[in-house]
Amino acid sequence: MFPIFYSIAMLIILPASFIISLWKAPFKSKLEWLLDSLVTTALIVWLFQAGNWSWVGYYVRFLWLVLLIVTIIYSWKKVSNLPFTIKYSVNQKFSIGIYIILILIFGTYNALVIKSYTVAEKGIELSFPLKNGTYYVGQGGNQVLMNYHQAYPGQKYALDILKLNTFGTRASGLYPEELNNYQIYADILYSPCNGKVVDIQNDLPDLPPPKSNPENPAGNHVALACENYDATIILAHMQKGSVAVAKGEKVTAGQILGKVGNSGNTSEPHLHIHAEKDGKGVPITFNDRFLVRNSLVR
Repeated sequence: MFPIFYSIAMLIILPASFIISLWKAPFKSKLEWLLDSLVTTALIVWLFQAGNWSWVGYYVRFLWLVLLIVTIIYSWKKVSNLPFTIKYSVNQKFSIGIYIILILIFGTYNALVIKSYTVAEKGIELSFPLKNGTYYVGQGGNQVLMNYHQAYPGQKYALDILKLNTFGTRASGLYPEELNNYQIYADILYSPCNGKVVDIQNDLPDLPPPKSNPENPAGNHVALACENYDATIILAHMQKGSVAVAKGEKVTAGQILGKVGNSGNTSEPHLHIHAEKDGKGVPITFNDRFLVRNSLVR
């Protein structure tokens, strides 16, 4: 249940507390208002980009931007006649110091997030392996704040892909045990390229969240050697018994490979996909898009 409370705290409670503080704070000078506004803006922008919004609703992130703008306008009207600075007490100087520290922290987070949108290496161009829905990147990008796979050289640039419903969430309920309550579960997977199947796994069980199988990290999977690329593409966590290709078989882009499941070392149903060459992760693109957390593919 920890991911539920963490997500609610990070994406709802934390921004709400900063917005309320900016709205209600009894500022004595414009400098105090400016610093508080910068802290709140840096926090909201960071969460907007780096939060996993599939838990509480993808579109909620835009609500916080609207509330931020409204709050800044409202609070400015309260301080517009105040002096820019005053003679500050010790407590006020301490508060100003805290504001500056928070600006530096959240500013650094935002700088790292911006870095995640670009990659120097040339990516492998693939066809998106899912159809008929709104798909959401839960983990992706060139920075560990946006993509925890960056901490593992072999999975660098890997993507974890979910599917969203009409409300912008990935499941019916916060963290259901029933696999069919996840939008992506049992969705058909299509080959992202022309190539050859170099490995498969097809008989591991689909586990109810939060159970996982760390001894078999990829779970049921298909590994492809794509034409024109000296790399292996791995599609992981597939549904037991769904793999529709055999080792050594040649496949074409768009050919059915199997279905999304919840096998292996996974917290919930999703598609994990990455490219690997000589034990190192390689960037992948779809229609020349380098996908990062909060990217949508329709």
